Amino acid sequence: MKQPNSVLSAFGTTVFEVMSRLAIEHKSVNLGQGFPDGNGPDDVRAKAAEALEGPPNQYPPMMGVPELRQAVAAHGKRFYDLDIDWETETMVTSGATESLAAALFGLLEPGDEVVLFEPLYDSYIPIVRRAGATEKLVRLEPPHWRLPEAELAAAFSSRTKAILLNTPLNPAGKVFTRAELEVIAGLVKQHDCYAICDEVYEHIVFDGLPHIPLMTLPGMRERCVRIGSAGKTFSLTGWKVGYMTAAPEVLATIAKAHQFLTFTTPPNLQHAVAFGLGKDDAYYTSLASDMQKKRDRLKDGLSKVGFETADCGGTYFLNADFRPLGFNGTDEDFCHHITVEAGVTAVPVSAFYQEGGPSHFARFCFCKEDATLDEAVARLAKHFG
Repeated sequence: MKQPNSVLSAFGTTVFEVMSRLAIEHKSVNLGQGFPDGNGPDDVRAKAAEALEGPPNQYPPMMGVPELRQAVAAHGKRFYDLDIDWETETMVTSGATESLAAALFGLLEPGDEVVLFEPLYDSYIPIVRRAGATEKLVRLEPPHWRLPEAELAAAFSSRTKAILLNTPLNPAGKVFTRAELEVIAGLVKQHDCYAICDEVYEHIVFDGLPHIPLMTLPGMRERCVRIGSAGKTFSLTGWKVGYMTAAPEVLATIAKAHQFLTFTTPPNLQHAVAFGLGKDDAYYTSLASDMQKKRDRLKDGLSKVGFETADCGGTYFLNADFRPLGFNGTDEDFCHHITVEAGVTAVPVSAFYQEGGPSHFARFCFCKEDATLDEAVARLAKHFG
C-alpha cells in the first residue's frame, strides 16, 4: 500500500497517553495528564442541561452562537479593556486546539517559519509542519524559565510568518512579564508578522501576577489572534469549547479554515459557556486562589520528599528536579520508575522539547483533590525514604 501522510505518521503516541496507560496498568496516582478532578461549576453545567432540552439542537452558526460571541467580546472588555466587535472579531471553535489549527492553517503558507518557545504543548509542531511551515525553536530553561532575548531575536527572519506564544505556558508554568511581552511585540512589528496567542490558562495565574494579553500592547491589536478555552476557565476539559478574537480581516481568513475542520460546536455547550463568562469576580478570584493553594500543597510536599521545584506562576503544572533524590537516570527513566515502583505518575519534561532538553525534571499536575495530592506525596516519601 502507498504510504500515509509523512508528517503526521512521523509522530509517535503522545506522552500523555503513554504515561496514562502505564498509570492504569500499575494503579498509580496519576499526576501526569492535566485535567481537574472536579466536575465544573454546578450552575454552568445546569445551563448546558437546560439548553440541551430546549430547541434548537441543530447546526448552530458556523462562527458560533451570538450569545457566546457577545460574551467573549464582553469578557475581553471586562478583564483587559479590549474593545471588540463580536460580529467581526470573535469566533467559537471546538476546543482551543482547533482554534490553533484553524489559525495556523489559515495564516501559514509552505515555506513560512513560525517561532515557538520550548518547552511546548505537543500539538504545536505537528500542526505547523502539516501546514507546510517550519518551526524555529527558542529554548526556556528550568528552574526560572527566563526569556533569552538574543536567541529570540535570532529566531526571526524574513520568512517568519508568526510567533506562537503560550502564556501562562504549559508545561513550564511561566507567566510572561510586560517587559518580556514588549520584547516579543517589538520583534513581531519589526518583522511584520502575526502573533498567535494561546491564553487558555489566562485565569489560572498565581502570586498576584497579572495576565497580560499581547493584544493589549501598542501596535499589536491588528496582529494578534487571542485564543481562550472554556475547558480551562470552567474546569470542564471534556467540553472542548474554544474561542478566539482577532481583527476582522485576520479572523475572516482563519474562519475559512475553521469551516472545513469542525464547522460548529455543540450549541448547548456554547450557551452554557456564554453564561459562565458572565460569572462574578468571586468565581474568577477563587479559581486562581484555589489552584494556587493546590500548587503550594504539592510544592511543599515534593520539597519535603527532597525534590527541588521550578518556578510556577500559573497553569496546572509544577516541574521538579529529581537529582537531589539520588536518581541518576533520565526523566523518562524516572517517570517510569515512580509509576511502577512508587505508584505515582508524572510526565518527563524532555518530552516537551524537540531534542536535547533538560532530562532531570518531571512535570506533576496539581489540579487534583487535596487527598489525591497528599496520597501521591505520601507514596513518594515512602519510596524515597
